Amino acid sequence: MWIKPKLRQILLYGALALIAATTQPLAAATKTVTTNMKSNVQTDYMNGLLKLALSYSDKSYVFSTTSEVYSRPRVMESVKSGEISVMWGGTSDEMERDFIPIRIDAYRGLMNHRLFFIRQGDQARFDNIKTLEDLKQIRFGQGRSWQDASILESAGLTVVKTTKKPGLYHMLDGGRFDAFPRGANEVWTELSAFPELKLTVEKNLVLIYPLPTYFFVSHKDPELAKDIEHGLEAAIKDGAFNKYFYGSPEVQEALGKADLGNRRAIRIDNPYLPKATPLDRKELWLDLTATASTADISISSNDKSLPIPE
Repeated sequence: MWIKPKLRQILLYGALALIAATTQPLAAATKTVTTNMKSNVQTDYMNGLLKLALSYSDKSYVFSTTSEVYSRPRVMESVKSGEISVMWGGTSDEMERDFIPIRIDAYRGLMNHRLFFIRQGDQARFDNIKTLEDLKQIRFGQGRSWQDASILESAGLTVVKTTKKPGLYHMLDGGRFDAFPRGANEVWTELSAFPELKLTVEKNLVLIYPLPTYFFVSHKDPELAKDIEHGLEAAIKDGAFNKYFYGSPEVQEALGKADLGNRRAIRIDNPYLPKATPLDRKELWLDLTATASTADISISSNDKSLPIPE
């Protein structure tokens, strides 16, 4: 069929406009999420959980990291400026004021269980520690900007602080303090990262205090925060969170090696725990020392019967 040149041009422009109108939303829906580069003492657990959460979104997310490992203060400033999209760590009133918190503990309370790095040969010094008063004879190492440092000090414990995390392992090895508390899911990865240091994991104690590990997003990006929260809730509901958590090599190693149920538990308060912490949502938490040893707790991804906090 013959079409006048002018009409053909109008139809061509119309078709091009229609193509542009249908493809533009797809391009706009793609968003880059930037996180801090993983250090040599970290696993991919948090990045993997973030990707799982955002897989439930109808947006197309792509992921990138910074070109180097940023310090904690720099990460916080970078989230505020928009250079980094998401950060994670222990919560506090200050953190929940400065950022949007996604109030679902990424580690389901496992990080609340702290084991101690100590120097090889020092185990006998810890064998007779049974109470908080006994623990006050020990000097602990912590990061200067960490919430943990304030929590330990509020319990009357002596804390030696430094700005850079890698220095803490060397300071412990050099006798600057006596123990470096780390989450039960962190100690084994971190121990293997410093084979040149004469450090080990203390065998009998676990220090417990509530400090949820949350994702935090800038107040400038509420849609991203909403998508992360929606995704985590969906993953909890359909069992994907449980499968990811128990399937993680980091978590499996902690459950297999920490022997939390057979350790002497010393509990301290966290006076900085925000009132909005969802402690009443029992499906979000577990306490491996509450009722049984780790040997009695299945690590099957289908196991829904988990101990809850006291």
